[in-house]
Amino acid sequence: MLPGTHLATVTSEMYERRWERYYVRRPARIMAVRPGLSGITMRSATVLDISRGGAGIEMDTGIGLPSHYYLEILGLATRIGCAEVYRNGNRAGVKFIMPISEQLLQRIIRTDFVMGGNKEQGQKTVQPGTGRLQR
Repeated sequence: MLPGTHLATVTSEMYERRWERYYVRRPARIMAVRPGLSGITMRSATVLDISRGGAGIEMDTGIGLPSHYYLEILGLATRIGCAEVYRNGNRAGVKFIMPISEQLLQRIIRTDFVMGGNKEQGQKTVQPGTGRLQR
C-alpha cells in the first residue's frame, strides 16, 4: 500500500489472520456436490495446515472442482464446509464457512501428534502402538 494515501489505512480481511495456524499434514477427502444435485464428486487431499477459520490443502488435481465443497479429515467423523480463497496448481487455501470449534481443532492437532506427524529429522518419535521411542 502507498504510505501517503487513503489506501494505507484501508484494512482487508484477506491480509489478516485471526487464528493461529498449525502444521498438521493430515490425509483428507474433498466432497463436492455436482450441479443439479446429480451426485457427489470425491477427491483425495492432504491438509497441510489448519486454523479455526481455514486450512491449506494439497490435492491431486483441482480440475472440475467447484469453489465450495466439504472437507473431511480422515479419522474424524466431521465434514467442514469450505469456500476456496485461492488455488495455485494442486494447492489451495480454503476459508471455513463457519469457524470450527476449539475442541475439534485440538482433536485434529492431537491426532496428528499421536500419529507421528510434524517430524523433523534427527528427532526421536514414538512409534504408533508400541509406546517406544524410535532411534
